[in-house]
Amino acid sequence: MRYPKLLALIPALLLCAVPVASHAAIAIGVSVNIAPPVLPVYVQPPLPAPGYIWTPGYWAWDGSDYYWVPGTWVEPPVSGLLWTPGYWGWVGGAYVWNAGYWAPQVGFYGGVDYGFGYPGVGFRGGYWHGGAFFYNRAVANFGHVNIVNVYNAPVPHGVVSRVSFNGGEGGLRAQPTPEERRVMNERHVAATSMQIQHAQHAAGMPAMHFHQNGGRPQVLTTQRAGDFAHAGPGLHDRREGAGPREHEGAPRGGEPQNRSFEQRGNEQRGNEQRGNEQRGFEQRGGEQRGAPRMQPQQHEQAPRAQAPHEQHGQGRGEDRQHDR
Repeated sequence: MRYPKLLALIPALLLCAVPVASHAAIAIGVSVNIAPPVLPVYVQPPLPAPGYIWTPGYWAWDGSDYYWVPGTWVEPPVSGLLWTPGYWGWVGGAYVWNAGYWAPQVGFYGGVDYGFGYPGVGFRGGYWHGGAFFYNRAVANFGHVNIVNVYNAPVPHGVVSRVSFNGGEGGLRAQPTPEERRVMNERHVAATSMQIQHAQHAAGMPAMHFHQNGGRPQVLTTQRAGDFAHAGPGLHDRREGAGPREHEGAPRGGEPQNRSFEQRGNEQRGNEQRGNEQRGFEQRGGEQRGAPRMQPQQHEQAPRAQAPHEQHGQGRGEDRQHDR
């Protein structure tokens, strides 16, 4: 009965064969005195091929502005490894970036609810067994790819949140569990070269920066890392049945400095408000001509996603299961 024990040791042995990032290298990164924006609402693109693992999108910093790094499917450096997403944490009066990493288990990622198998604690999107990755159909969008290793495990939903940072005013209050602390202090594998190129490509696109998109990036996801020519569903797909994130419309939290980002995001709604004012003049003109008076129009809030479906649908709202 030694064979199962040897299989369990494979991920740890593989860590010795690939470049690793020390804990110090991944725990201390860029620091900013402005809170990151809330996570945008998006739909997961279809799985490109068996063996890929979903890595959620996040807000990165280029020295002067936040920019969106799209969520994407990534081939792990070796089989048996899972991705721990990076997160922003409030430390010493600033927001510090804690970079993501590959390891046999998923560690602490600030309690940020990235969705698609990353509810804030652990990973519910799948697991490795016998050298093959088994996908949770309640979370992953298979598209037209034939996946043999499949199981169905809907994840209960908790409190809805789009907050993208831990600590500070308005931030998440999650703390690492003993198991997460153990993973944090073990050897990790840094992001792959494709993941790094993916982030660099996003940084070079003006439309991905907050000061231009107001929190609504042009490209929200890609099917493969670095493949911006085949972007996933975008903002134009945020309609009923398109599978938006379940926490769309949740309140935003953050430090007072974060208001500047909100104000810039509100600027893009200025034209819409002015358009409503113009329609008001037209309505009043109609009243003078004897037309019935119209009530002021109210802006509709974006619809919240429906509860997760246990059956996976291709290209429908079921593709986006935001688990808790």
